[in-house]
Amino acid sequence: METVAPTVLELAPFSNVLVEHNLALTRDSATTLQVNVGKLCNLECQHCHVEAGPDRQEVMEKNTIDNVVSFASRCDFEVVDITGGAPELNPNLAYLVSSIYNHVPKLMLRTNLTSLPDKKYDQLINTLSKYKVVIVASLPSVSQLQTDAQRGNGIFEKSLTILKKLNEAGYGCKNSGLELDIVSNPTGAFFPPSQSAAEKRFKSYLDRRWGIEFNNLYVVTNVPLGRFQKWLVKSSNYENYMHKLADSFNPGSIGGVMCRSYVSVSWNGFLYDCDFNQATNLPLGGSKTHVTDLDGPPMLGDPIAVSDHCYSCTAGAGFTCGGSID
Repeated sequence: METVAPTVLELAPFSNVLVEHNLALTRDSATTLQVNVGKLCNLECQHCHVEAGPDRQEVMEKNTIDNVVSFASRCDFEVVDITGGAPELNPNLAYLVSSIYNHVPKLMLRTNLTSLPDKKYDQLINTLSKYKVVIVASLPSVSQLQTDAQRGNGIFEKSLTILKKLNEAGYGCKNSGLELDIVSNPTGAFFPPSQSAAEKRFKSYLDRRWGIEFNNLYVVTNVPLGRFQKWLVKSSNYENYMHKLADSFNPGSIGGVMCRSYVSVSWNGFLYDCDFNQATNLPLGGSKTHVTDLDGPPMLGDPIAVSDHCYSCTAGAGFTCGGSID
């Protein structure tokens, strides 16, 4: 992969900021196992921190899935959160869902809504609804112009088509038992809006214009890694964006950041404190660990590996993969 040398910043390391505030970032109970099934994706989104795309070869194989399922069976996770890339492009996705279903109360799948042809989506939706998998769909904006600028021409319209198809299957509809959530992220080098205000706007606009329903909207901050970092450097926004994140550091967010309760497993079975640490190859607690190496989840109080991208999760209201903390 192409490397980028960002501008040298006069920025206090995140670890130093924790010390200055008399804080330590350590593990709480591990309640969520996030499984990255590969970096293969049909899109090359501007904001993607893992630089997923059509040419990526990293795809979780069946034997690694078996190891992940075994790990889940040894732990007491409340949620398994399946992500990518585009998880739908992993040929073993249905096998993962059916195999891990009995080991965790809640399954989630993150989707960009556009990776499969319509007939393939019909098959996938049937599988997901059978196992009551929560679908977390990415839709940066209710503006076609903004969404297509970030994700590619025609993506907004195709996303709406699949959202309607999900509604037809009961996803996002009252009393269906099938949850459909939407994740929105900024289309540039700025912070997301208020989550509650954004949810009201999305619900009103999607319902009024296209008759689309969903359950919850989550806003996330773009993390300065991967393709987004490259865009920041190329557009001369990197230094300002990093300082904006650091200047907005919120000590009160530390208790709720996702790394305290998440375990992230990569396509090849290695463990990380979060998906962002995985993107930078910063292993679990700073020590390389395979999913087969642990008899159970990380221990309460274990240290969490940190770097300057951690400013993203602790700026302003703070955020997790489930949206803003406050």
